[in-house]
Amino acid sequence: MRARLSLLVLALAQLVIALDYNIVYVALPEIGAGLGFPPHDLQWVVSAYVVTTGGFLLLGGRTADLLGRRRTFVAAALVYAGSSLVGGLSQSAGVLIAVRAAQGVGGSLLFPATLALINTIYEEGPHRNRALAVWGAAGAGGLCFGSLLGGVLVEAFGWPSVFFVNVPIAAALAWAGGRLFPADGPPTGTRRYDVTGALAATGGITLLVFLLVNAPEAGWDSPSALLCAALAVGLLTIFALVETRVPDPLVPARLFAHRGLLTAMAVTALYSATFSSLPYFLTLYFQNVRGYGAFATGLAFLVPAVVTALGTQAGERAVARVGVRRMLVGGMALGAAGAAALGLALTGDGSYVLLLPGIVLLGLGQGAAWTGMWIVAASGIAAEDQGVASGMASTTLQVGGAVGLGLLVALSSGVGHGPTDDALLTGIRAAVFAIAVGLGCGVLLTLIPRKAATAAA
Repeated sequence: MRARLSLLVLALAQLVIALDYNIVYVALPEIGAGLGFPPHDLQWVVSAYVVTTGGFLLLGGRTADLLGRRRTFVAAALVYAGSSLVGGLSQSAGVLIAVRAAQGVGGSLLFPATLALINTIYEEGPHRNRALAVWGAAGAGGLCFGSLLGGVLVEAFGWPSVFFVNVPIAAALAWAGGRLFPADGPPTGTRRYDVTGALAATGGITLLVFLLVNAPEAGWDSPSALLCAALAVGLLTIFALVETRVPDPLVPARLFAHRGLLTAMAVTALYSATFSSLPYFLTLYFQNVRGYGAFATGLAFLVPAVVTALGTQAGERAVARVGVRRMLVGGMALGAAGAAALGLALTGDGSYVLLLPGIVLLGLGQGAAWTGMWIVAASGIAAEDQGVASGMASTTLQVGGAVGLGLLVALSSGVGHGPTDDALLTGIRAAVFAIAVGLGCGVLLTLIPRKAATAAA
């Protein structure tokens, strides 16, 4: 019973992380109007969360290893609760962006701590795979449910409600985590923080994600982009040098020799660049092309959410039958077929029913791939390295998402011609077809490292 309750808490934590990524999308118009955001700054309600989450994940993962997974989980949940409360009370654009950054820091602590707890509480094999499937259902489904919940809350209570809803949930998670999870040992020991490496890695990755988010609008040759790129390269170079010289590096070199983890990092980057970019373009399609309101847009994401959750469960069963490599190949292939079908079905006046074949294939593939890639990332990793290994894989998840969305937005903006509505639809279709191509490349990626993936299976 304790193990089941623990899994429920871990799944709810992942649901909160995923919801916070997407829940603000449908609230953006009201947030912009209510707080007087300049149009070009409104994107930072989303981007501030992405930038800080991506930048602090490695540090968050190592914090879970060194200070304790339960301590880190509880502290991160409290950061979420406090920042969400301030967010709902915000009266200015600057404060809200700072709140989203604070939520991102909370996410960078909570995500690897949650994953490390799963990978240490549950024994490697069927028990862990089942736990990862339940956790994955909450996360992958939350990416879509965020739009639905956001639409309901905005229509009923206004935009502050998308922040207030987190407060009691996060506070309850902190309380439950302190009661249910195994106690941590003393936070002191033979291993120490690699402070220089942590600062260099966090600064370098944060600047890199900031560059990838901001440069498509500011221009890649703008002074801010060039300065940001130079600083990011400099800090990451310092990080690489430091890691070879300190006795307790932030990222142990032995993890880079783990082929399963490296494969998982590549897959998480591609996954986020493709699957995780779809809600952005579907939101544009539903609201700007089809004229849906906030609630109708959220409702349109109900089917993807349910199917994605089902896909995580199907993926867990498929691992037991065919192995994780074949399951990942199947998930990516389903996603590629679904994106191609969805791109063909996106029209200015077509029925929502016409979108369902593509949505169903995409959801099944997304859920299955989500479960599989985290199984690969955790397999064969020692307990004392589970936090930083989770941080490594989730860092590539965030960076891949920033790169993918930036490239897809640039593509969609560049191909549309003619009247505004027609140009927007053409751009959205081009982005969806590009996602299909990217997922096709994912099939090849998962086929190449046979030995590593087979060993993980």
